[in-house]
Amino acid sequence: MTDSKAHPLTAHVAIIGGGPAGLMAAEVLADAGVSVAVYDGMPSVGRKFLLAGVGGMNITHAEALEPFLGRYGTRRPQLEALIRNFDPAALQAWIHGLGIETFVGTSGRVFPKEMKAAPLLRAWLARLKAAGVVFHVRHRWFGWADDGALRFATPAGEIAVHAAASVLALGGGSWQKLGSDGAWAPLLAARGVDIAPLQPSNCGFDVNWTPFLVDKFAGSPLKSIALSFTPQNGETVHKRGEFVVTKHGVEGSLIYAFSAGLRDAIAANGSATIHLDLVPDRDLERVIREVSAPRGSRSLSSHLQSKVGIEGVKAGLLRECVSKEDFNDPLKLAHAIKSLPIKLVAARPLDEAISTAGGVTFHALDEHLMLNALPGAFCAGEMLDWEAPTGGYLLTACFATGRAAGQGVLDWLASQP
Repeated sequence: MTDSKAHPLTAHVAIIGGGPAGLMAAEVLADAGVSVAVYDGMPSVGRKFLLAGVGGMNITHAEALEPFLGRYGTRRPQLEALIRNFDPAALQAWIHGLGIETFVGTSGRVFPKEMKAAPLLRAWLARLKAAGVVFHVRHRWFGWADDGALRFATPAGEIAVHAAASVLALGGGSWQKLGSDGAWAPLLAARGVDIAPLQPSNCGFDVNWTPFLVDKFAGSPLKSIALSFTPQNGETVHKRGEFVVTKHGVEGSLIYAFSAGLRDAIAANGSATIHLDLVPDRDLERVIREVSAPRGSRSLSSHLQSKVGIEGVKAGLLRECVSKEDFNDPLKLAHAIKSLPIKLVAARPLDEAISTAGGVTFHALDEHLMLNALPGAFCAGEMLDWEAPTGGYLLTACFATGRAAGQGVLDWLASQP
C-alpha cells in the first residue's frame, strides 16, 4: 500500500461498503488505474442490493428527467448535478454494458430482463475483479487510529489500513441484518461531521386497530383505492395504488409514496390522518345514489357489496372507522366511502424501513462529496442526507453519488503534491 503522497494512478483507495454506491466508486477509480480495495462487514458484498431485487429488481425509472429529479424533494438542488451526470439513460446503458438486458414496465419502472439482481451483481463483480479491485469481506470498519489509519475488526483481529483516500458508502440505518445499521453516525459525529438524525423512509405506520380488525383482516391487500393527504404547509396530494393492512397498521407502495410527509406530520402533531377513496372510479353522486337505493330484505353489507363493490377488507375498514350512527346514514356512509379517515400514530421502527432519511448533511461535504472535516474522505449513497420514493429513484441516486465520489477522489488525488 502506498502513502497519501502517491501518484493518483498508483494510489491505494479504500472503499468502505460494498453496496451500489461503493462499487460504483470503485469502478470509477479502477478504470482510472487506481489501486482499489473494497471493505465490507458482511460475508459478501451487495446483500441489501440482492434482497431489494427479490421481488423484481427495479433499477431506475423511465419518466422524463424533470419529474424524475422532482422525486428528490428538498434535496433536488444537492443531487441534480450528480444525477444529470449519470442519469437513468446512462445507468441503463451501463447495465447493458454488463450484458444485462432491461425493459420498461407498465408503470415506467425499469427492470433487468430476468427481474433479478444476482446476475447483474455477478457480472459487475467479475468486471471489477478483472480491473484489479480487491475485496475484503468480514471487515467491519470502526473509525480511525491516531495516525489516520482506518480501523477494521476482522475474524483474525483488528487491523489498520493506511490509504491515500477513502470512500464511505455504509448505507443508512435500516436492515441491520444486512449490515446497514447506522453505526457510522457517532464515529463521524465525533470527528466534527454534521449528521442529521436517521429516520425511517418508505416505511409503514402504526394505526390503533381494534383486535377484531387485526384478527380478521391483518395481511389483507387493499387494492383499487386512492389516498389523499395534506402535508405540513402543503397542498393536498392524491394518488392511486394499493397497500396492505397489517397487525400494526398500514404498509405498502401507496403508503411509502407518502411516508416522508406522514412521518414529518406525526413528528409535529403526534398523528397524521390520511383519507381513502375506496371506489375511485365512482364519483360521490353515484355512490350516494347507490348507497341510498332501496335494499329490501338484504343486509347493509350485502347491499354495499352488490351496489358499490364494497366487501372484504374495505367493508371491514368502514366498520372500523365509521360510527354506528353514521354507518346507518346513507349520506354520511357515502361520504366515508369516498373519503375514509385513517389516523396514523407512529412510523414503524427504523430497521423495518426500506430506506433512511437523514445522515451526513450536504453542508458537511464539498461539491465533490468530500468531508470538509476530513480531507481525503468522501461519502456516497444512502448515508447522505436525502430520501426518495421507491420506483428506482433510490438506486439511481446511490449509483450517481457513488460515481461522483469516485470522480471526486480522482480529482483530489491529482491535486495532491
